[in-house]
Amino acid sequence: MDFIQKIKERAKKDIQTICLPEANDVRVLKGAEIAINEGFANIILLGEEDKIKELAKSNNIDISKATIINPLKAEKLEKYENMLYELRKQKGMTIEKAHTLLTTDYNYFATMMIKMDEVDGYVSGADHPTADTLRPVLQIIKGREGIKTISAFFVMCVPDKEFGEDGVYIFADCGMNENPTAEQLADIAIESAESFKELVSETAEPKVAMLSYSTKGSAHSELTEKVIEGTRIANEKAPELLIDGELQLDAAVIPEIAKLKAPDSKLQGKANILVFPDLNSGNIGYKLVQRLAHAKAYGPLCQGLAKPANDLSRGCSAEDVAGVIAITAVQAISNK
Repeated sequence: MDFIQKIKERAKKDIQTICLPEANDVRVLKGAEIAINEGFANIILLGEEDKIKELAKSNNIDISKATIINPLKAEKLEKYENMLYELRKQKGMTIEKAHTLLTTDYNYFATMMIKMDEVDGYVSGADHPTADTLRPVLQIIKGREGIKTISAFFVMCVPDKEFGEDGVYIFADCGMNENPTAEQLADIAIESAESFKELVSETAEPKVAMLSYSTKGSAHSELTEKVIEGTRIANEKAPELLIDGELQLDAAVIPEIAKLKAPDSKLQGKANILVFPDLNSGNIGYKLVQRLAHAKAYGPLCQGLAKPANDLSRGCSAEDVAGVIAITAVQAISNK
């Protein structure tokens, strides 16, 4: 059983309700159909009911068991407007602005549904840039208690099972923090280890590599020093975790290379979590592995939020949408 099938089976044990704000996208409707047919989530679609049903019908998609809510006509629209105003009035929010946001940007409507405990999470991003998808949750849901750095990660499933944890890796941060500080890198490393336990394996040990273009002092610059300091902070904050750096990618994932380049590394070339030094390298890295190694990429997923909301790549497939729905459902179960 592969990673995403295991996630779906876990989601079936405690069915969660996931909201999909982009019901105007055929891939999203097909993803919703998969979730409903396989029975791992209840689905709420946002938009005009007639248009959604017509789009589904014309593409032979069965969404009859999904709930459709039109934000423009929603019974709780006024309640959401008032709550959004109260939450954001110190930032210049007015009732009029709240009404406009909720009825034109359905990510805000979905976020208010999460805030009011009326859905367990949402999945968006097929038609929106990451910044637009995540802005509402960062403003309204915010981080869990004690979390300073909210970050994004991908679950990467590579065909070669000898790598990672039976072919599964976590890559972070590949979608949110553009140029994290050493302190933020440490937070990302620790949160990624938690995400590994939550989604990949409750029994296998998270093995975190702090990546760089240098291995254990083979080069020296501000860039390498940031990773070295981030590694030190992470180990200080979470000494129980296996976190090592700075490491080049090959020294992090190939035992034979690790013996040559980093013989004293605690990871021994067996990392299953890769923390990238910045968003440039993280985004490029996950796309390279996805496209050239034919890996499955699920994300960008959020870690550190008080309640789950996840992004989709705009190049996603219907199967990707279904996979992220299942992941979001499992995150919601874990958050209970």
